[in-house]
Amino acid sequence: MLKIVTVVGARPQFIKAAAISRAIRDQHTSSVEEILVHTGQHHDQNMSSVFFNELHITSPKYNLEISGGTHGVMTGKMLESLERVFLAEKPDWVLIYGDTNSTLAAALAAAKVHIPVAHVEAGLRSFNMKMPEEINRVIADRLSRLLLCPTQASINNLNNEGISQGVHLVGDVMYDVSLFYRDLARKRSNILENLKLKEGNYVLSTCHRAENTDDPARLKGIALALSRISQDMPVVLPLHPRTRKHLIEHNLLEIMKSVTLVDPLPFLDMVRLEQSAKVILTDSGGVQKEAFFYGVPCVTMRDETEWIETVDAGWNTLAGAKASVIVDAYLNCETQCRAMIAPYGDGYAAEKCLKVILQGHLA
Repeated sequence: MLKIVTVVGARPQFIKAAAISRAIRDQHTSSVEEILVHTGQHHDQNMSSVFFNELHITSPKYNLEISGGTHGVMTGKMLESLERVFLAEKPDWVLIYGDTNSTLAAALAAAKVHIPVAHVEAGLRSFNMKMPEEINRVIADRLSRLLLCPTQASINNLNNEGISQGVHLVGDVMYDVSLFYRDLARKRSNILENLKLKEGNYVLSTCHRAENTDDPARLKGIALALSRISQDMPVVLPLHPRTRKHLIEHNLLEIMKSVTLVDPLPFLDMVRLEQSAKVILTDSGGVQKEAFFYGVPCVTMRDETEWIETVDAGWNTLAGAKASVIVDAYLNCETQCRAMIAPYGDGYAAEKCLKVILQGHLA
């Protein structure tokens, strides 16, 4: 039997892992054993255990409970703990997702003890090495034996870096997830009623990236933009703990008194809000894509994006963190020309990932 250790630590990774874990349960229970490791990078109740419950992910065998501290401190602690797990479990593969410190630590730990790594979402690039996520994904790709790419652009990025061995176009597991949960969210979530929102008549926003939250000028620009937009239409902002902390530190909550601020939401509530919003404003890579999957225009409050296809097709606008630019991008969303594209696969990315891993094991 093939033994896989899957390492997750942050909300987007929980969601991506759900697709592949479900494919293992549905199709490969007799041939694949999956052991889930939660690093604890997101430790808030609303951002971790609730997602396992809603997404029907098996409870982690290991919860390392590592969070907080600098990037080096967090990654070092994870590296030490994950190495112990890998030596104890002796898996055939370590499966990693995305670009977090958990991703980097798992790739390093596995490489050091000579366990092959499969990287879901390989090849994504923002070309901004000031972003911790960019450093994590570049190093993870260098250490991975199987690079499971969501788009042709990600394959092109790897080829430009001289990486061609073990590269596979599988599609985006997030698209699998969106197809599976979109109708379920409409049936089970009451978030619109709870927040007194009308379908298609509100703006959903998220803000969590360090480049925005840790820079007072950028954070103020975003706060001002959301405040101005909320004069035109209700704005809902589920607050990441780091974002809330910095808003308080810099006395920005008063600016946002007309914005509906809520705690991090369960997954199905978030899906319901995403698919029913008029516009989404975000700095999250995952939320950018989810906006596209649900046919909702998006304004990305960053200077670059890994998901350039959505920008080229007119579904996504890069606006940075200057208030006037964000507001203008929001106002122009309705008149933006949007092309119908399908760059993220056919909804069977998880099955394709498993097929590649199984073939790689037999090779």
